[in-house]
Amino acid sequence: MKPTSHQTSRTAGLWSGPRAYTMRGWFAEPTTLIGLLLVILFVYLIAGPILLLLSDGITVQFADQRRADQTTGELTTYYLERALLSPVAQDLFWRPLLNTLLVAIGAILIAFTVGGTMGWLLARTDMFGRRWFGTALLVPYILPSWTFALAWSTLFKNRTTGGPQGWMEAMGFTPPDWLAFGYLPITIILALHYAPFVILLVGNALRQFDTQLEDSARILGAGRIVVARRIIMPLMLPSILSAMTLIFAKCLGDFGVTYILGVPVGFNVLATSLFRSISTSQAGISAVLAATIVFFGAISILIDMRLLREAKRFVTIGSKGAMSRITKLGRWRVPATGLASLVFFVGALLPMTVLFLTTIMQTPADFSLSNLTLDYWIGTNLNTTALSTGILLTPEFWSATWNTLWIVGLAAVGAGVLGQLVGYIVVRTPMRGLGVFLKQVTFLPYLVPGIAFAAAYLSMFAVPRGPVPALYGTSIILVLAMLADQMPFASRAGISAMMQLGREPEEAARVAGAGWFKRMTRIVLPIQRGPLVAGVLLPFISGLKGISLVVVLAVPGTDVLTTYALRLVDYGYSQAANAVVLMICAIAFFGTIFVQRLGNASLADGIGGK
Repeated sequence: MKPTSHQTSRTAGLWSGPRAYTMRGWFAEPTTLIGLLLVILFVYLIAGPILLLLSDGITVQFADQRRADQTTGELTTYYLERALLSPVAQDLFWRPLLNTLLVAIGAILIAFTVGGTMGWLLARTDMFGRRWFGTALLVPYILPSWTFALAWSTLFKNRTTGGPQGWMEAMGFTPPDWLAFGYLPITIILALHYAPFVILLVGNALRQFDTQLEDSARILGAGRIVVARRIIMPLMLPSILSAMTLIFAKCLGDFGVTYILGVPVGFNVLATSLFRSISTSQAGISAVLAATIVFFGAISILIDMRLLREAKRFVTIGSKGAMSRITKLGRWRVPATGLASLVFFVGALLPMTVLFLTTIMQTPADFSLSNLTLDYWIGTNLNTTALSTGILLTPEFWSATWNTLWIVGLAAVGAGVLGQLVGYIVVRTPMRGLGVFLKQVTFLPYLVPGIAFAAAYLSMFAVPRGPVPALYGTSIILVLAMLADQMPFASRAGISAMMQLGREPEEAARVAGAGWFKRMTRIVLPIQRGPLVAGVLLPFISGLKGISLVVVLAVPGTDVLTTYALRLVDYGYSQAANAVVLMICAIAFFGTIFVQRLGNASLADGIGGK
C-alpha cells in the first residue's frame, strides 16, 4: 500500500526545517553516537544492577516460595516484614542499624576533635613543619582502614575469641573486652582513618577565611567567643557539615574494621549483617539491608552536594585584599608540633610499626633478638597446617598479587579511558540531555557504599541473563564491578580535564581534513595525557586498598591481596596476614606518592576514594 500524499508530506516535514537541522547537527560527528553507546553501557553496568538489587527486596525469590506462600517473582512484603518486624529483626536489622549510627556519630565526634585541631594548626598557625605535616597527617586515609584494625588486634587482643594472645596480654595485662573488641576500637579506628577529611575541608576553609572580618569585629568590641559564634562558625558551617556527611557515608559502607574487631564478639553493623545475609544466600534480606545502606548513603551525599553549593558563597567573602593571618603560637609552638607528631604516630607510624614487628616475631610481644625471624616472609617448613612457607615463597600470595595487578589494573585503565570519553561527550556533545544523563549515571556508584554495590553485582550476575552467562566466581565480575565503582572519580576527572581544553586545536585539525578518530588519537589524548594517567592511577590505588567490594565477589580462585589477607586472618595466621597487609600498604602509599609527583600536586590539596 503506497503512502498518501498527506503521509508523505508529513514524513518529509520531520526531516526538514529546524528539527532536521538540529538532528543533523547531533549526528554530524560520532560524538552523539558514542555517547548513546556509553549510556547503554552504563545503564547496564551501573543502573541495572542497583535497580535489580532493589527489586529483589520486593519480589519472591525461588528459595523462599514456601515461607512466603507465594510464587517466584510475585510482589511481596515478606522480606520487609522479616527484616523489620520478625523475631530475628532485632539481630538482623535493628541492632546493626543502631550500631552503625552509633559508630558513625562517635567517629564524627572524634574525627572533628582531632582533625579540627590539626586543620587549624596547619592552616592558621606557625607550627613547626606545617608543610610536612600537611602530607603526613593524610597518610591514615591513604592506607586501608582495616590495616589499623589488625594493628589494634595485635596490641589489645585478649583470649575471648581464642587464637594467639595480644601484646598487652603477653606482657601481663589482659585488656577488657570493651577495649579489645566492639564499639570503642571500631569507632576510634574509623575516626583516625577519616580525620583527614576534616583536616582538608576545615583547613582549606580556614585558609580562605578573611581574618579582616575578625579584626573588624574585635575593633567594634566583640570578644573571642562572640567572634567565633557569630562570624567564624556560620561561615565554616558548610565545610563542617560537609565533612560530617562524608564521614557518615563512609562509615555506612565500611566492612573490614568491624569484620576484624566486631564480628568475633557478635558486634555487627549494617555492612557485616549484609555480608552475613549474602553468605547464607538470603537474597531478599540482602536487598532490604543494601537498600537501607543505599538510602542513608544517598541522603548523606546529596546533603554534601547541597552544602558544597552553599560553600561557594563562603569563597567570595574576601576581597582582593583578603588576608589569612598566621597566629603566632609563641611558647605553645613546640607543644603544638608535639601534638601533631602524636597524631601522626598514633594514626600511622605506630600501626605500621606494630604490623611489621609481628611479621618478624616467632612469639608475640617477645622483643629478644632470639625471637626475631624472617620465617613469615621467606621461611620454609613452617609449623602451620595451611601455610608451610613464608608469603614471599607461597604460590597463593603471588597468585593474589598477580590477580590484584591485572584485575585492578584492567579496571583502572578501563575506568580512566571511559572517564575521558565521558568527559569529551559531556563537554562536546550538542545534545545537552545526553551529557547531563551521562554525568548523573556515572556519579551514581558514589551514592552506593561498596558492600551494597557488590550485592547489586551479585544479584545481577549470579545467574545467566540473556546472552550473558553467570559471571560469579570469575575474574570478569571483579573487573566490571571495580570499573563501574570507580566511574564517579574517573568521569569527574575527564570532565574537569576536557573543560580546560578549548575547541581550537580540534577545529584546526577538522579544517585540515582529520576525522574524529584521528583528532582523538593525535590531538585530544596526547594533550590530556596527564589527566588520563591520573584517572587511571587513582582508581588503581583506590581499588587496591578497598575490601568492601571484593569480599563479596571474590572466591578462592580469584583472590586478590585484600581477600587473601582476610582469609589468613580467618585461619589465625596473623603474622602472615600482617605481612600481606604491609605489601598492600607499600603499593598503595608509593603509588599515591607517584601520582602526586606525576600530577605535580600536594596530597594536602585533595583526597578521594569509596
